[in-house]
Amino acid sequence: MQINNVCVIGGSGLVGRHIVHLLAAQGRRVRVPTRNRERAKELIVLPTVDVVQADVHNDEELKHMLEGMDAAINLVGILHEERSGDFRRAHVELPLRIARMCASLGVKRMVHMSALNADPDGPSSYLRSKGEAEAALRQTAQELALSIFRPSVIFGREDKFLNLFAKLLKYFPVLFLASPQARFQPVSVEDVAHAFVLSLDRLETFGKSYDVCGPRVYTLRELVEYVAQITGRRRRIIGLSDSLSYLQAWAMEFLPVKLMTRDNYYSMKVDSVCSCGFPEIFGFKPTALEAVVPLYLTGGTPRGRYRWFRFKAGR
Repeated sequence: MQINNVCVIGGSGLVGRHIVHLLAAQGRRVRVPTRNRERAKELIVLPTVDVVQADVHNDEELKHMLEGMDAAINLVGILHEERSGDFRRAHVELPLRIARMCASLGVKRMVHMSALNADPDGPSSYLRSKGEAEAALRQTAQELALSIFRPSVIFGREDKFLNLFAKLLKYFPVLFLASPQARFQPVSVEDVAHAFVLSLDRLETFGKSYDVCGPRVYTLRELVEYVAQITGRRRRIIGLSDSLSYLQAWAMEFLPVKLMTRDNYYSMKVDSVCSCGFPEIFGFKPTALEAVVPLYLTGGTPRGRYRWFRFKAGR
């Protein structure tokens, strides 16, 4: 299967931007639908990339985006619901519509972003919606060469995980941390993007699913303490009990910007950890968090680099 033209749905997001850059560097033609072209300014200048303002939830516009493509990559995902049913709309209905539209247009290849622990019977609406999508795609996408990726939490410049804790630590002298013993195996955005792009042409990846994690497991407390150390912010971090974690999540749902919800609390009931190593089929080892995070959390300033060196030296 020769893949020269790729539609990247969700291409203006964290993972999407890295995937689009890699595809463009290979000389492939890339179409990126987005509701706001301003979010994809860095992609517009790439010579083989066409950024199109479109609503992929609209059948006619989705059809237009997929016409003439050899493959579709779906990266659309949300962490919080603004309205009831948002998870289902983004995580279940959209992937199925993409798969069916691909089949009707003769697009033979689809690569889909799911989530580690995706399960129709999972503890949270987020994980259940991701699991329902996987099950439905396998049933309805029989005419497609489908691959599914399930990453743990993704880190990288502009991520919404470690950067969030860096901001909280900047403004709060004491941080009350929900679910401090929740376990994660963070994976680099560059590694996830690289695996996606490598999978496009490899026949042995067709019909397969891959759990994707970094090289090390951390508790949430360990991650927050690490962010505090490398940013040079000495803060008291107080881990909350299970009941207080639930109450904090409930209270945060009333904030204008949702930092955490009860659904996130339920998701963290299941460790976001891989049961096996990074998929050997892609031929590279995952990047250590410690090799990347200090370079963007410290801002690259001399003072930031000095703090990082002090941290590395154990001072």
